[in-house]
Amino acid sequence: MNRVYLKDVRAHLGEEILVQGFVENFRNSSKMAFIVLKDITGKLQITVEKEALPEVAAAIEPLTGDSVISVTGTVYESEYVKLNGLEMIPKEVKIESVAAALPIQREEIPATKKKAAVPRSGIDDRMDYRWIDLRTDRNQLLFRVQTEMTRAMRNFLLERDFTEIHTPKLIGAASESGSDVFEVKYFDRSAYLAQSPQFYKQMAMAAGFDRIFETGPVFRAEKSYTSKHTTEFTGFDLEFSYITSFRDVMKMEEDLLTYMLKCVKEKFGEEIEAQFGLPVIVPEQPFPVVKLADLYKGLEEDYGYTVPESEKGDLTTDAERLSYEWTKKHFGHEFLFVTDYSAEKRAFYHMRDEDGIPQGYDLIWRGTEITTGAQREHRYEVLKAQAEEKGLKDDVAFYLEFFKYGCPPHGGVGLGLDRLTMLLAGLHINEAMFLFRSPKRLTP
Repeated sequence: MNRVYLKDVRAHLGEEILVQGFVENFRNSSKMAFIVLKDITGKLQITVEKEALPEVAAAIEPLTGDSVISVTGTVYESEYVKLNGLEMIPKEVKIESVAAALPIQREEIPATKKKAAVPRSGIDDRMDYRWIDLRTDRNQLLFRVQTEMTRAMRNFLLERDFTEIHTPKLIGAASESGSDVFEVKYFDRSAYLAQSPQFYKQMAMAAGFDRIFETGPVFRAEKSYTSKHTTEFTGFDLEFSYITSFRDVMKMEEDLLTYMLKCVKEKFGEEIEAQFGLPVIVPEQPFPVVKLADLYKGLEEDYGYTVPESEKGDLTTDAERLSYEWTKKHFGHEFLFVTDYSAEKRAFYHMRDEDGIPQGYDLIWRGTEITTGAQREHRYEVLKAQAEEKGLKDDVAFYLEFFKYGCPPHGGVGLGLDRLTMLLAGLHINEAMFLFRSPKRLTP
């Protein structure tokens, strides 16, 4: 007999079917037992009248919460059952796995007249037993949403003739800045874990692929302990050729994110708001754009926020956070493109204009940077000079070769799927990832 997912049982009323899942709740009295069965798609009440079903009653005696069972039985509608108005009367219950007492408390249990409240376990304890923590409706929703994010963005790009590629994560030279990389032993020499697929995305442009994207792991050896940093995350990157300005890249990303959020809202908007208390807002277009200097001026005028001149070439974390209120106040928007950073603070491969201003941007969403995008420098001699200026000529020698034999003008962006999930749900990054990695956490 084939398994039926719990979301589909209503289509099989009156039929004998097989359902499988975890025991979310088990109430066992002398005459009746009630099991709430949970799978990734939904929940179902299993009702056992012990006198009528002595073999089933005996089989379920060892059950504990979070045990795994297979149940064969018939589903009926019932006005007495609060859970979707359905119940299964089992013919057979097979215990696949009995769960020991759980080592963590996944959710807080409020106090009652007879019992004190049971607090939720701390985040570190829940991270130690992440596979148990992930069984909750709240956590599983996150990854159904993240699946929809990826599906929507992938489909958006495929419909625009993008090709999906998969670039190596073991590389022979430290990428981008040469710092904050993980060095690994590679046979008789050193290799590095890629900070991004940047160099290979651009190689694809030199190869004539025209439009590409990739979803894959990204590694950053940063000793950061913030709500948004992690040493490994999943990146969603894209690059495309024959652009006339970095504003073409901004427009592509604006369209991409608007489409993605529309899809997420349609499929999960109500669940996200119910679980996390945040509405999914599909943004209006165009997104507001501000020069970095003008943003600092606005933050000073509105909030008295100032930074030393030496820091005004980049966006500080505090300014990033304040920009959310500023953007809502002046534009009624959640997104903000920030342009005109200093060349000192941007990667060497960003194209610069005649005044030396990098032709790129950061995109801020809900007060957090989610993207650095840019038009890339595709002219070999200019790119070589900019690498030398940053002291990276030898480190990126292999990369510079990509541009010696013809390369179209191009640009692109990189997004972190985990950070998008974090901001959508209003969480810390460690709760928005399947498994979190930090300077202090390498397990499970």
